[in-house]
Formats: sequence, C-alpha cells, structure tokens
Amino acid sequence: MRKKVTVNDTMQKGYEYYLTEHEGKNFHPDFRPQLTPKQMLELGVFGGKYMTDCREEFPEEWFTHAKLCSARHDPNLNFFGVNASKPLSYWRAKGWIHPEDPRGWFQWYCRYHMGRRCSDDERQIRRWRQMVRHIAQIRKNCPKGYLDCRKKQRQALLHWAYDSRLL
Repeated sequence: MRKKVTVNDTMQKGYEYYLTEHEGKNFHPDFRPQLTPKQMLELGVFGGKYMTDCREEFPEEWFTHAKLCSARHDPNLNFFGVNASKPLSYWRAKGWIHPEDPRGWFQWYCRYHMGRRCSDDERQIRRWRQMVRHIAQIRKNCPKGYLDCRKKQRQALLHWAYDSRLL
C-alpha cells in the first residue's frame, strides 16, 4: 500500500506524503493511544479551532460530529470546558514543531493514524509517552471517576489521545 497525499491548506502548500500503512493499523509497539483523532474531535479538543482549514486532508467521517469553531479557539468546546492549550508561537519557540507538521503533535498523530510514517515518529512517540506524568498526578490527587478534579490536566491528556475520563 502506498497512497500519495498532497496538502494545500493555510499552513502548507504542495506538501506531499505517502500513506504506507492502513488507517489505524501497525502502530509502533510503544505507541498505544486510547483515542482516535475522530474521537478526540468529537469529544472537543483544542478549543475546536485546530482542524478547521485542513479537513480535505482527512476522512470526512472524522468531522461528522466534531466540535469545531473556525472563528476562534473556544475553550467551551473542549470536553472539560477549560483552556489547556498554549499558542502555536509557544510551541515554535520551544523547538517542538517539526517542519513536516507545522501544526504540531495532533497533526502528526492524525497523519500517523492515517498511515503515514516519517522521520519524526520516534520523537513524537517519546513526547506522547512523557504525558503519563499527568496521569500519575490525577491518580494521586483525584478520586477515581471524579472528572471535576484537575480539569486542565485531564483536557491536556485528551489533547494527547489519553482518555482521562477513565481515571
């Protein structure tokens, strides 16, 4: 399997990549996200703003029940109703943005889930794994199932495909 994808959105023009795996299959053994991009968009992540200008790149069904807002970042659209995001400028300043994925981790994950594999995979998986520290904090400080505890951390975990509703 090798399907070419050409991206033309506000952040990338003429960027091409190949899908070499089937959607949602053959992930790295250390990468076991609990949520698919579709589930994340339906739950409400990134204030609904993240994927509003690049929908053509991804399956239409990902957006059927997605909570989106093309006008602005709206924390009320997030599952926990809080802002758990830093601006893209912050991520750029930290050097966390890879040129292939100018929107950051979630864009990488969407493309990875679709079947793209690239030179940035190991770094992004390592970053994903580092989020477990937030799981430890929630488990230490919150009664199991009490979703009003540490809402910002729980929302941040949703942004990284961890289902913090289960903690």
